[in-house]
Amino acid sequence: MPVKQLDTPYPVIDADPHFSRVVRSFRSSDYAAMAGATAAFPSAIYLMEMFDPTRPKRGLGSALRLSTFLGLCGGFLFAYQRSSFRFWGWKENELEQQAHQAAIDAGIKPPGTDPSKSDLTPYMQGVAHRNSAFSQLKFSTLPWFNLVDHPYHGGNNSQESS
Repeated sequence: MPVKQLDTPYPVIDADPHFSRVVRSFRSSDYAAMAGATAAFPSAIYLMEMFDPTRPKRGLGSALRLSTFLGLCGGFLFAYQRSSFRFWGWKENELEQQAHQAAIDAGIKPPGTDPSKSDLTPYMQGVAHRNSAFSQLKFSTLPWFNLVDHPYHGGNNSQESS
């Protein structure tokens, strides 16, 4: 099944990027956003407790630890989504384009783009692609990542197939 070509403000690099490729492409701004979300969640819990105290017997320690963990999870998903937007061409992606072109010029296939490395049949690779394409838009419902090497990436990957 071909990947639908979208009209995006920036060039599409990969319509269904592999998990490791997205995480490796995190920018410092993505890490800052993740840190901000990690700090914001327990801070909000603490501020709410100051304005309307529940006065738990054991203190707020366990609630703050849980909220820090949830903030870290939410921050990671937010950073992952921001990085995915750059691969999709929805956000400025000059650095990713340069890295992609350098890999192509060096003859290196980016992670997730070599279907010969997958143990799945071509049909199952297609199923995996259909399940993970644009799944980053629904992280609030079900966090789903592309963990399968498959040939369905859209974008300007014509050089990769050779």
